[in-house]
Amino acid sequence: MAMPSLSFLHQSPPKPSHVYFSNPSPPLFLQSPFVNMRTPLSVHSSKALQIRSSFSSTSISEPTEDPVKLAFSVNSTLKIAIIGFGNYGQHLAKTLVAQGHTVLGSSRSDHSHIAQELGVSFFLNPNDLCEQHPDVILLCTSIISTEQVLKSLPLQRLKRSTLFVDVLSVKEFAKNLLLDVLPPDFDIICSHPMFGPQSSKQSWENLFFMYEKVRIGNESSRVQRCNDFLAIFEREGCKMVEMRCQEHDKLAAGSQFMTHTVGRVLDMLGLESTPINTKGYETLLELVENTRGDSFDLYYGLFLYNKSALEMLEKLDLGFDELRNELSGRLHDVVKKQLFRNAVRGKSLPDKSYQNGAAMPSILNSLRSQDVIQPYEYDEKISESIDDSSKLKIAIVGFGNFGQFLAKAFVRQGHSVLAYSRTDYSTVAQKLGVSFFSDADDLCEEHPDVILLCTSILSTEKVLNSLPLQRLKRSTLFVDVLSVKEFPRNLFLQNLPSDFDILCTHPMFGPESGKNGWKGLAFVFDKVRVGSDEKRVARCNTFLNVFAREGCRMVEMSCAEHDWHAAGSQFITHTMGRVLEKLKLESTPINTKGYETLLNLVENTAGDSFDLYYGLFMYNVNAMEQLEKLDLAFESLKKQLFGRLHGLFQRQLVGSADEKLQVLEKGKGKVFPEKSVVPYGAAMPTSPKEKFHVLWENSVLQASPENRLEVVEEKSVRRNGAALATSPESVS
Repeated sequence: MAMPSLSFLHQSPPKPSHVYFSNPSPPLFLQSPFVNMRTPLSVHSSKALQIRSSFSSTSISEPTEDPVKLAFSVNSTLKIAIIGFGNYGQHLAKTLVAQGHTVLGSSRSDHSHIAQELGVSFFLNPNDLCEQHPDVILLCTSIISTEQVLKSLPLQRLKRSTLFVDVLSVKEFAKNLLLDVLPPDFDIICSHPMFGPQSSKQSWENLFFMYEKVRIGNESSRVQRCNDFLAIFEREGCKMVEMRCQEHDKLAAGSQFMTHTVGRVLDMLGLESTPINTKGYETLLELVENTRGDSFDLYYGLFLYNKSALEMLEKLDLGFDELRNELSGRLHDVVKKQLFRNAVRGKSLPDKSYQNGAAMPSILNSLRSQDVIQPYEYDEKISESIDDSSKLKIAIVGFGNFGQFLAKAFVRQGHSVLAYSRTDYSTVAQKLGVSFFSDADDLCEEHPDVILLCTSILSTEKVLNSLPLQRLKRSTLFVDVLSVKEFPRNLFLQNLPSDFDILCTHPMFGPESGKNGWKGLAFVFDKVRVGSDEKRVARCNTFLNVFAREGCRMVEMSCAEHDWHAAGSQFITHTMGRVLEKLKLESTPINTKGYETLLNLVENTAGDSFDLYYGLFMYNVNAMEQLEKLDLAFESLKKQLFGRLHGLFQRQLVGSADEKLQVLEKGKGKVFPEKSVVPYGAAMPTSPKEKFHVLWENSVLQASPENRLEVVEEKSVRRNGAALATSPESVS
């Protein structure tokens, strides 16, 4: 889907550090489409970003000797009128009342009963509220309704020096609106508590509160009133961040808007908790839960009123396309090699119920039932039949990061550990107390009890076929730890002699997520083939006991069931992590909890190779379905956003008489369609909808001060099917 370029795309400000922001250029809001440029603006001085909190006056990470000392001294309680007494207004009111402030509330909906319970005086008529002469007017309206609500207030009934504060998620729009509408003797603070009722239901401790003192009178009483208001949030433990509205919006587009976008896309997939959740998948579920309660109006407002939001949406779109192209390119090469090999051999592809070792959906559907999921506390069950003194000789084949990670636990529990790998890890093995072999024959002649394959998904078949199985004891137990399970199960059954035991496992964690211990982390296993002899049963249970003793949550599950769950959890987790990694997301001074979740997800998946991700895609028959669902969900979300924008555009530009689209092209007032706007050789559009889409995909649009859309310039370059503007203000 081609991405439009709107007024949200301006030249990027200087890249900020985590603590200070320079401001060498004029404020970006002076170019904003939401400012009436005929009215001169009184702007607060541009300051470098300052972070204040009860933990530090100079840094957000180093505590001071006096942790209760506040940067904002409290002089008196305030009379605060909350305009917009919905969920968020009520959320803030609880704290304001708890701190002893007098709180008034007003809203179009009658919330008088709730207000009474909270100790708030409620007014349906804004005239009555304004005649109470509150010290502070706190706007808790939605982004989309703020302008209408603000202009409906009887400002003449307020004291002339009243302090107006907003808590919108976009700041340049709010700042310009307040400066444009309010008389010059009213004070203005633009603020953004970087949390909501869900993310701060326990407390506001360590959550960010961003603010800019846009216009504060010089009188000491007005300065003190401003500090009294800010002290409310500091006393609750918020990290106070003083920042220009322009800088906020640039950072918020990459954090808050991206968080809500990912949360909404994942919500459309209908993600559910599984018996084998990874830590990464748990973070995605938490993200969906945190964003699900927010209205689409809030999300649409973040998109419409933040100049940088569209740029981030296009980057996400391009990142997803790039990832799909990488997967498709790999798959194309594999299919081409396979077909060429079969053509040379004169053989056709075998007609089996699986391909590349993965079960086909028909078999999977027959196994997809609750009776194949058998999670239980394994350590209690095995304690009756296993002598803890019995130790195993475990040979790890593939002694890379994950093999070394598991070896530490085996050695710690007293097992004898051998290792073999194509790369020489003898030095690392010696430090871990592991015997390293560079020759597979030498390893197998040691007659290990267990062969543990810790190879990559893509190399497993080749490595298995290279092992001298004839040198092993005939009853050796083979175990794999691959992230897909049907593939190794079928591979083992096809290639191993029938008297070898087979245990398919998947530790649902890695060196990063399991670095602080394995307690509570899922370990999935399927006893594919274990001999009935007591010693062979005991050996299998002893191996499983290694993970049970480390605190793992042991889940016995068929390989088919595992792959179905994993496609919806592990594959989606890795997909989102890789897409977000391409966006080069960075921590900001105003991270929300949701954005921290995204950063943690990227960190947890960034260390994994593309081979692992490709293996999850290639050898799990459910992965393609999940990728398609993700694609459809993202396209659906874009249609919702652009559908709204199309409605705005059509109402603005379609005349009531003859439905002509009138477009102001750089102030020249040219009538659309111009020949220069329509691609060469394309048919001239006739209907308003056709005209909109041609203009949308072939022009750079910008909103005017009168809230009209203008054509800034035409697009002449296309890349990957997406229309791009030639202007430096467009997405590059």
